[in-house]
Amino acid sequence: MRSASAATTRRLFSKRVISDPGFLTRFGAYLRKRDLDARTRGIVEHLETIFGTWINDIPLYLKALRHRSILIEHNLHNIESYEQLEFLGDAVLDLIVADLLFERYPKEDEGFMTQMRSKIVRAETLARLAMGLRIQELIEVGDRVRDQGIQTSVNVMSDIFEALIGALYRDRGYAAAFSFVKRAILHELDLTHIEAERSNHKSMLLEYAQGRRLGIPVYRIADVVGPDHIRTYTIDVLVGDHVMGTGIGKSKKKAEQNAAEQALAAFGKTPNP
Repeated sequence: MRSASAATTRRLFSKRVISDPGFLTRFGAYLRKRDLDARTRGIVEHLETIFGTWINDIPLYLKALRHRSILIEHNLHNIESYEQLEFLGDAVLDLIVADLLFERYPKEDEGFMTQMRSKIVRAETLARLAMGLRIQELIEVGDRVRDQGIQTSVNVMSDIFEALIGALYRDRGYAAAFSFVKRAILHELDLTHIEAERSNHKSMLLEYAQGRRLGIPVYRIADVVGPDHIRTYTIDVLVGDHVMGTGIGKSKKKAEQNAAEQALAAFGKTPNP
């Protein structure tokens, strides 16, 4: 009976493999997870829950959660922290958010979508998303800095959020990463509210300049190209006697806002969301 039962099991297994090409990969991931220690298995299950899918390359995700403070204590190579994956995840996140905005705002210009993207991918926003997913509970830090609050710092949490996106992209591909980011952003962020809060860079620059007795910023048209109905304006903004920013836009207003934004960056002042 046992022999017949084993044969039946093998036939069913073979049938499942043929009908579902991804079954073997998932089955292998299941076996690897079953052999993990309790903490690592808990991390994997937590990640699978927030990603909404199974994961395969477990060491990749553990690397994404590893702070560099632990490298010396465990004699690890300098690329074994999250930083390398954060570089990849940053690029993937930019693409996914651009994709989402292109889908959501088909009639808006690139200036609008660039500003929206910058607000979504800023460190404070990503850290808030990470906190909501309880990622801080998974971060691995060195013993000497364990009580210094590194796990909940804005920069570390936002970087590790990006590193996890990089790991998911490498492990499961763009579609899995896109699905996770879309769900996280649309469920946790109010894009309508973010849209309404778009920064008035001209007002911010005026306030900054007057607060430091630099005078009132002056906007000067540097160039206009194209026919009347599709003109593109290039506008310089002067603070004192110096050109501090140059903006390009399909309208004077847009070009002035872009020039003011560049001027604020030149002064080292990042516009608030």
